[in-house]
Amino acid sequence: MSDAADAKPSIEDATPTPPLKSGTLGLMACACGLAVGANYFNQPLLHSIGQSLHIRATGLLVTYAQVSYGVGLLLLTPLGDMLERRLLTLALMALATLGLLFSGVSPWLPGAFGWLVAGTVMTGLFSVAAQVLIPMAAGMVSPERSGRAVGFMMSGLLLGILLSRTVAGLLSGLWGWNSVYLAAAAAMAVMMALLARKLPASRNAGAALSYGQTLLTMTQLLKTMPRVRSRTLLGAIAFASVSVMFSTMALMLAGPAHRASDALIGLLGLAGVAGALMASVTGRLFDRGYAHVVTPSMALLLLASWLPLWLGGAHGWAGLAAFIGGMVVIDLALQSGHITNQNIVYRLAPQARSRVNAIYMSGYFAGAAIGSAIGALAWAHGGWHGACAAGAVLAALNLATVAWDRQLAKRTHPHPG
Repeated sequence: MSDAADAKPSIEDATPTPPLKSGTLGLMACACGLAVGANYFNQPLLHSIGQSLHIRATGLLVTYAQVSYGVGLLLLTPLGDMLERRLLTLALMALATLGLLFSGVSPWLPGAFGWLVAGTVMTGLFSVAAQVLIPMAAGMVSPERSGRAVGFMMSGLLLGILLSRTVAGLLSGLWGWNSVYLAAAAAMAVMMALLARKLPASRNAGAALSYGQTLLTMTQLLKTMPRVRSRTLLGAIAFASVSVMFSTMALMLAGPAHRASDALIGLLGLAGVAGALMASVTGRLFDRGYAHVVTPSMALLLLASWLPLWLGGAHGWAGLAAFIGGMVVIDLALQSGHITNQNIVYRLAPQARSRVNAIYMSGYFAGAAIGSAIGALAWAHGGWHGACAAGAVLAALNLATVAWDRQLAKRTHPHPG
């Protein structure tokens, strides 16, 4: 039985848009990577930021980025069902660029950490431009290719996240941590110029709704579609588990066990490239009806990944190799599950892709924020092993949630198909 079996027939946009050219889809994927990647620059820089600004609680920057991104998902992403998406995307990216500039110049301003927090929050809030582009792409291809399109967009997004950590570490080692934000602001400005030329206009069938009505229909979608709830919870718990690692790995790697530099920590982020490359494969598996296999398999891998991550806290190359192996597995599990979740919720309400995406992604990043906070707390009380224990408990909870989602799928479609 397919996890997408209870999807409703597709309802196309009210204003027809030309089919996406592969070059335009590639540009949109790059824009997603740049926009969302801007929220991950701080992860390999936490140690250097703390030393530069004499701040101990730099781990909270990860939480600020994720909370603000979650708020943007909830309040701004639904605008994709109301407004012309091309102009909306450009406006959001312009505001995110301004946030990057605030972060970049913060060391030269009084109250530097306050400016850095403000820039982090602003960038996170408006980088949801990526979540306007993804459902836009899904709606501009034929239904039988939507999984592939979402997978391709997510490959760009995930590569952006991975490269953002690596580039951040390298630039910080060369010119200081704030150079990362200044370079990202310049790159964002160039991307905006390219999108302004290539991105087609697109308006959704829900464009006649007011903002208040749009938010109200999101509540109705959440109430009437139990699998939107279950898939949102699956994404949230999985990302919470992984965020425990993301919020503490730089502290562990820079500590006595490995004494890694910002550049090395950034390079280690490339271990997650397997998850990014798997995104398109996962999209194709979804289109072929294998989501019911992907979901439990990835939940099991998520739980299993915490054993090598635990061993990664040991001194020497053996510990470092175990950490890299665990990071490969955990990122693969997270991203494959995430792409499957997105494709399922898109097909549950194709006439309201931006709204169901807002629901799902808000839950997803709320989970990330909770996970990073849990990670900080676990680190304070139990160090790296405490963080690993917390992440494993969340992964086990995610596996239990898979069973609930399967029951909902069987209740909706009791016969295989």
